[in-house]
Amino acid sequence: MAIVQCVPNFSEGRDLDKIEKIVNPLRGKEGVKLLNYEADKNYNRLVVTVIGEPEKVKNAVFEAIGVAKDVIDMNTHKGQHSRFGATDVCPFIPIKGMDMDDAVKIANELGEMVAKEYEIPVFLYECAATKPERENLATVRKGEYEGLDEKLQDPNWMPDYGANKKHKTAGAIAIGARRPLIAYNINLDTTNIEIASKIAKTIRHSSGGYRYIKAGPVEVPERKMTQVTMNLTDYTKTSMYRAFEAVKMEARRYGVNVTGSEVVGLCPMEALVDVAAYYLGLEDFTLDKVLETSLME
Repeated sequence: MAIVQCVPNFSEGRDLDKIEKIVNPLRGKEGVKLLNYEADKNYNRLVVTVIGEPEKVKNAVFEAIGVAKDVIDMNTHKGQHSRFGATDVCPFIPIKGMDMDDAVKIANELGEMVAKEYEIPVFLYECAATKPERENLATVRKGEYEGLDEKLQDPNWMPDYGANKKHKTAGAIAIGARRPLIAYNINLDTTNIEIASKIAKTIRHSSGGYRYIKAGPVEVPERKMTQVTMNLTDYTKTSMYRAFEAVKMEARRYGVNVTGSEVVGLCPMEALVDVAAYYLGLEDFTLDKVLETSLME
């Protein structure tokens, strides 16, 4: 049986009633399992992880996108995370019995459905991108919701599905296919957002940092701190511990400390095993050994 993972991100992290309405179509459906959902008030964003049979996951996510369209008004949306739509991004990740081409096919099918039924313009990104400049999500989303009208008038930015006109409340959506990534945030004991911004700029690939890190700064006022927020797009090549140590090293330049970190959504066990092996100095320690140990009594 083929299994796909989908991680739609919705532009609502504060209204619990709206959050439950968006998530509800992903519950209790045969062939679909809701693994996790996390809302962040500062980002004003909801990250959902579902897994299951490709066709059934696609249809369930389609329903959730429809709900988000109805309950989220991007004209009044404010948050610290980049966004240009009510359902901002929706990637498919092949897990079992399918390859990336299959995930790209599902992304295209969903994109066509969303554009036709909801009249939301769709951009395909990452492995589903139709042009090289659309592979990077940050480039696709550049200008955010506020710049969407102007962007859609540029012939180079015609949507892959739908008209070159934003939905009046839901904006646009990026739908794609990609490998597993880790959403990873590192906490700094400073409220100075400029320091977090400088650290993020140093470590992210687009500014000359690590190849598989995308990073930016975020304020967390209720905890009197800031964060370096990251996507690790290939944890096998740029590990979590490397990102953590890099932020610690750069933070020392500004006299601030790293006080902790968090993972948003799910994290591959292999990535955590890699972190444990590094900090404990374990030799030849692999995921297979974790599984072997768990079976012993």
